[in-house]
Amino acid sequence: MLRPQFAREQVADLDSFELHTKHFFLHLTKNPNGWTDKINLQPMLSRLILDAATEFLCGESVYSQIAALPDTPETHEFKSTFHQGSLDWVKFPKYFDKATEALGVRVRLFDRYYMYHPPSFHTQCKAVHRFMDYYVTKALEQTAEDNPEKKDIENSPTRKRKYIFLHELTQTTRDPIELHSQLLNVLLAGRDTTAGTLSWIFYNLARHPRVFRKLRAEIIAHFGTASQSKEISFATLKSCSYLQHVINETLRLYPNVALNSRRATRDTTLPRGGGPDGTSPIYVRKGQEVNYYVFVMHRRQDLWGADSEDFIPERWEGKRRGWEFLPFNGGPRICLGQQFALTEAGYIIVRCLQRIDGIENCDPDPVIRHTYNVTTTPKSVDVKLHFAEE
Repeated sequence: MLRPQFAREQVADLDSFELHTKHFFLHLTKNPNGWTDKINLQPMLSRLILDAATEFLCGESVYSQIAALPDTPETHEFKSTFHQGSLDWVKFPKYFDKATEALGVRVRLFDRYYMYHPPSFHTQCKAVHRFMDYYVTKALEQTAEDNPEKKDIENSPTRKRKYIFLHELTQTTRDPIELHSQLLNVLLAGRDTTAGTLSWIFYNLARHPRVFRKLRAEIIAHFGTASQSKEISFATLKSCSYLQHVINETLRLYPNVALNSRRATRDTTLPRGGGPDGTSPIYVRKGQEVNYYVFVMHRRQDLWGADSEDFIPERWEGKRRGWEFLPFNGGPRICLGQQFALTEAGYIIVRCLQRIDGIENCDPDPVIRHTYNVTTTPKSVDVKLHFAEE
């Protein structure tokens, strides 16, 4: 049911990303010398992706970036134009993050998940579910067959159809519970993973100035500067080789889902893992779970060389991806939103580096610290950014 919604023509529509990227820059205030003060990009990128994800999936963004702007007379009217009603739109990102943080702990406890039950967990989950119910109810009303407003729009000769994931799902099922469940499932997968990847990309760019300079030079060559930007499309993002290398290398060292598993639906075998030396087939009985650590596999020296722990995007030049690289898993259960996530991340990186020509690491801690929720992100991305002269 979900797979057709991630067809190329849907993920190639980049219009919705532009508005939310502009809102992201409202949080970056530069000083007279062109540099920002020290900022933590991690929560800012999480809000950016949440806004873009809810726009694509639900047809209406939560505009968490607008909600996070300082409450001044200038921003009050701006903020009040977006949402009305009983839902607390300002707190939604916090509810979502805290709920997934608790879920991450419960997942790692496996069958004893019930041992971890923070007092506010149910409150946060209920708040998230209220938002999902709001979107589902609105979508069912807007896509009803006898909706005159819908018919007027569809019959308009000047209509440019906006793709909305949830509205398309209503053509497959009208069951509000199923719509609710599928929407929340995809929002969880689509928001946290892309936000985490972008956070790790900027984390590494701040620590590898050579890579930053090379990446920005290629972006300017492909897409121009912010004031003279060329077309950014699904195809042009894919053709920007070094951009793709940087994304791949980040996903190799910091896969969003560090541990994954599959359960056998019948008695079967895996081609390796058995015998005295581990190279013979190994039996897997029906119902047995097989866990695999993507994080560890992506750093194995026998697969990636002696420098497997190092951030080197150039290792991807001429390399074809195989089963040693599984940030999106593979086979019949490969991530449905893979191309959507890569397109979204690529677009945001391009827009940022068109305007930013310098990045300074402000975290002296040599230890790489992770935040483990359902996915992984850096604990913080403390940097200063320099804006290019326009």
